Amino acid sequence: MKRFLLVAVVFLLPFCVSAQIKAKVIGIKDGDTIEVLLEGNIMKTLRLAEVDCPEKGQPYGKNAKKFTSDRVFGKEIIYLPTSRDRYGRIVAKVFYGNGRYLSAEIIRAGYGWWFYRYSKDKKLEELQKKAMASRKGLWKDANAQAPWEYRKQRRHQKKSRKTAGLHLEWRSAKFSLEHIVPCLSAHGYCVFGIYS
Repeated sequence: MKRFLLVAVVFLLPFCVSAQIKAKVIGIKDGDTIEVLLEGNIMKTLRLAEVDCPEKGQPYGKNAKKFTSDRVFGKEIIYLPTSRDRYGRIVAKVFYGNGRYLSAEIIRAGYGWWFYRYSKDKKLEELQKKAMASRKGLWKDANAQAPWEYRKQRRHQKKSRKTAGLHLEWRSAKFSLEHIVPCLSAHGYCVFGIYS
């Protein structure tokens, strides 16, 4: 039994140590997405775990980006990869300074939502409730819209615009190839109309 435990510890130790990765932050894409440079000049994009910040087009989107930038841009961080998102980005818990958890600091300051769909950390929920009660950051806005709702609304709008622009106008039953000319719909999509 002791021999088994020793072999297990020796085998698993490198995985535990390598799970924490040091990097330098070289870019801030938005409040919850950063670019880092690893040893060997390898660039990675990290999506912060457990937090969802306002999108660029949303109120407080720029504030969230600035908050993140003020905390970590140009600084050394340690990150723990947790998964990959649907865009292939590494989802990670990012720590800076004296072990401060960046996602928690963003939520505490009111510049992001606790991403409860992907987190079970009730401490983050409490930080969000306190930020809401204190009306910090985006919580000053009584109509603040969660980023996942904003993205869903934008996808729906894009889908509506695409289907609205897909129609053909027929003006004559007689036509030849030279009568088919490209035209732009009011929504900017290229459709073909037949004119005589």
